[in-house]
Order: sequence, then C-alpha cells, then structure tokens
Amino acid sequence: MDEPRRVRETYDRIASHFAKTREYAWPEVEAFLDGRSGTLALDIGCANGRHTELLAKRTERVVGVDVSRGLLFEAHERTGERGFSADLVQGDAATLPIRSSRTDLTIYVATIHHLRDRETRMQSLDEVARVLAPDGRALVSAWSTAHDRFEEKEGFDTTVDWTLPGGETVPRFYHIYSPEEFEGEIEESELVLESCEVSSGNCYAVVRKKQ
Repeated sequence: MDEPRRVRETYDRIASHFAKTREYAWPEVEAFLDGRSGTLALDIGCANGRHTELLAKRTERVVGVDVSRGLLFEAHERTGERGFSADLVQGDAATLPIRSSRTDLTIYVATIHHLRDRETRMQSLDEVARVLAPDGRALVSAWSTAHDRFEEKEGFDTTVDWTLPGGETVPRFYHIYSPEEFEGEIEESELVLESCEVSSGNCYAVVRKKQ
C-alpha cells in the first residue's frame, strides 16, 4: 500500500472523533505566529483546521492540505462554524499542490512523524522549502524521544493506537525523532534552521528556505 493511502485510510477512520479532541490551537503555534503576517499561508496536515483558523486571521488567503478527506470535511465544518475562509485541498506533504516560492507562513506540525521512510520525510521538508517565499517562515514539529512516555534516546519507529468510542483501536504509525536527528534532517534539507526547541515532548523548528 502506498504511503499517502495508508495514512489517508487511518485518519478517515478516526476523523470525526479525532477532530472532537483537537479543538484548540497549540500555544507553540500561537507563539510562532505572534507578530507575523503575509499574503498566503499554508497548513500542511491541517486536520480539523484548528491552526488553519489562526493563519486565516493573519494572511489574506490560507490553504489547508491534508491527505484525509474525512479530516478535510471536519475542517470545512469548522470554517462554517467559526466564520473563516480557507481553501481545503486533498494532498500529501511530499508533493504539495502549491506553486514554488509563494507562502509567507507555513505550519507543518504533528505530521512529518506519520511518514514511514526517511526519504519521504526529507522530500516533505524540501517541499516546505520549495513553496516558501524568499522571506517566508515555517514552523515544523514532530514527536520526540524527549517525551516522558519514551525511554529511548535514539529515533525509532512505533505505532500508537487511537481508541474510538466503543473500544475499537486504530494503529497509527509514528517515527519518534531524537532532537538531534530532527535538527539534522532539517539541516540536510533545503531549509535553514533558525531556531529549535523541545516543548511538551515535541521538537519545534522555525525555518526558512535556503537562498
């Protein structure tokens, strides 16, 4: 099974319940956006649109991309309920449906760790660089070994079950990054690492494209 289809089928199954548990934006995303604005923003792995909503307040246009139609439906419902506009597009992080050098702000959070192989993860980082405007900035995040639920020090692959109402469990693939590995992949990509921190068990990097 190809990777986008695998992730799509997983999140289509849990979309409605997942969206109900993801009401509020992460404070790290709010901090990144503080004082920033632009013409076009991109939310990669937009899920139910909680961060797309923040971007809509800071840019003239925002595009939300997700591989899951179920999650895009939830994001569409949110735009109506919360009164903001967004272009919601089905697509995957390694082949973004955006022209080059266009986005002033990009959010790529809690998504890269669902991509199974390093080559695809690196391709997705290069795609972030490709679509960023010369003065644009992006926030990239991934789950990290720094989280207190993990004992490992090196990056590793695992599955984490999502439990639906009624008790059904749906396994979700994760690549858990070590902070050093996360920074290393960004530095190897077409992105420039401006800052990196670990917060709430996740690595967060502010990046721009190489000139």
